[in-house]
Amino acid sequence: MERFDLIVIGGGPAGYAAAMRSIDFGKSVCLIERDKVGGAGVYNGALSSKTLWELSTRVADINEMIVSKGRSKFELTWEDVKQNLSEAIFERKFQYAAHMKLLQTETVDKLLSYERGHGKLIDNHRVEITNEGEKKEIWGENIVLATGSRPRKLPNIEVDEETILTSDGIDNISNFPKSLVIVGAGVIGCEYATIFSNFGKTKVYIIDRQERILPFEDQDISELVAQNLSDRGVTIHSNASLERLENIGGEVEYELSYPDGKREVIRVEKALLSIGRQPNIEDLGIENAGVEMSKRGVHIGDDDTRTSIPNIYAVGDASGRIALVNMGELEARHAVEKAFGNKPKRLNYDNVCTIMFLNPEVASVGVNEQQCIEQNIPVKVVKMDYSLIARAIAMRKTEGFLKIIVTNDNEMRILGMRVVGAHASSAIQAVGLLIKLQMPIEVVSELIHPHPSIVEGIQECVRMLLNRSIFKSSVFTDKLSCYSLVNGKKTPLERL
Repeated sequence: MERFDLIVIGGGPAGYAAAMRSIDFGKSVCLIERDKVGGAGVYNGALSSKTLWELSTRVADINEMIVSKGRSKFELTWEDVKQNLSEAIFERKFQYAAHMKLLQTETVDKLLSYERGHGKLIDNHRVEITNEGEKKEIWGENIVLATGSRPRKLPNIEVDEETILTSDGIDNISNFPKSLVIVGAGVIGCEYATIFSNFGKTKVYIIDRQERILPFEDQDISELVAQNLSDRGVTIHSNASLERLENIGGEVEYELSYPDGKREVIRVEKALLSIGRQPNIEDLGIENAGVEMSKRGVHIGDDDTRTSIPNIYAVGDASGRIALVNMGELEARHAVEKAFGNKPKRLNYDNVCTIMFLNPEVASVGVNEQQCIEQNIPVKVVKMDYSLIARAIAMRKTEGFLKIIVTNDNEMRILGMRVVGAHASSAIQAVGLLIKLQMPIEVVSELIHPHPSIVEGIQECVRMLLNRSIFKSSVFTDKLSCYSLVNGKKTPLERL
């Protein structure tokens, strides 16, 4: 029986990161993957959807410019889109494949082993690998469970990945659908609504159980994104309950009901279920090793990536924390460092930077206003419109805003930030670092930012809090605001 310092079950972003970090410690590692290395980080997920978003955004930008000048609309065929998507996926796939091949054949230590198949725990050290009916056992001093997740489905809706789809099948359609209903108005649902409305060939509907889309974010963000979707022809069914959705003659018919008793039936070409994801933990054999489930009984239980069994770790979507590629990778690296580096410091989830690929894009870190109200956290808030940022003006993309939330005291330590607009993801990282280091806002105010850039808006926001701003909120009252938020009540701060 082969023996390893570490066995990793699952070759997605988290599992791959765990294997590579193990090599840094000079430890032997076996990476087990039953399907494709890269997982949802490459296929039917992060890379594929963001490739579609980038392409659709360029199409929308071009058309905004040329159609207003009386020129014909620019269009791409779905074959063009698929080729672009295939090239992006192949590039990343090739990087993974070449990297692993060279690690196994060209390096002196040859610490990496790769096994194709389904990994299942026999006990807390032994793993059974099944591939095309053949089985083998391997032994590991430590084990990382990084089995990822899959799209969640509804029990009363039959998904065929042709007419009624999940994110696993949406990339494989043969043409732009003439009409598409998206069930779920969270991040992924709104991203796909943005993508298909950007291309301008699909009538898009979104079914939302809540009063507004993106209910976990502040209302000003939700309203701006909803308005832009509406402007591109998207119909948002708010406060709607899905009574049924079925394939009738190769089309999708769905029925909605509303609190006022109203009902409506609509027929479209295709449907996309976007109601979250569920972890791949079935037939993993965790009961054989004594690994306990989380309190909710949905994910594998973990304490700072370690499960109830000290030498077994759960990371990424399997752990049930934050289902993001960057967090899965970070958790995986942290787990390996705990196993081999005796790392005592716990992971901090307070400064996680995220981005939503919408129109416009939305980046976030830390808490938002809504959370401050819910948790009764007294704060100061500063908000600046994109139309006052030179780079946004140069790009002709002045829609959006920056919002920074700080403690309601003289120290004004940053608690959170939201950026809505072009280059939002590029603007968020510096604030994420400040939150992690708990540094004062004066640090940002004294930096020399590149000009012109979106991050200059962050500096101006901080200056506004310090009463040193170039633009005065008392003058640009419609573009600048600075206020305290205590017990849910907004009070304007006196500023020049």
